Amino acid sequence: QVQVVESGGGLVQAGGSLRLSCTASGFIFDDYAIAWFRQAPGQEREGVSCASWNGRDTYYADSVKGRFTISRDNVKKIVSLQMNSLKSEDTAMYYCAAGPVFSSSEMYARDYPYWGQGTQVTVSS
Repeated sequence: QVQVVESGGGLVQAGGSLRLSCTASGFIFDDYAIAWFRQAPGQEREGVSCASWNGRDTYYADSVKGRFTISRDNVKKIVSLQMNSLKSEDTAMYYCAAGPVFSSSEMYARDYPYWGQGTQVTVSS
């Protein structure tokens, strides 16, 4: 049974930091790219960042470049998203997703078959 579980969300002031974590089981973790998406109320789901199977290739949306860092540990089967210099516009539900193909350009939710339930990030201004 596939399980994807996010943790680390919370309430933080603008300019602060949070570190999200994603653990997964039920599939061969090393074979999958792992991504973070986010969705704010009334808005479409947006691709934030993605790491290739070994973490050597990464992608960031323009809105988070220079502020967010994705990393993965295939031994522990965990992917982290370090979020610094948070802004109010980063407020959203953050989802971890696993997919068989890494894309170095725009991310599409349809490319990721496995999803977690999400963790809420709220940035107060």
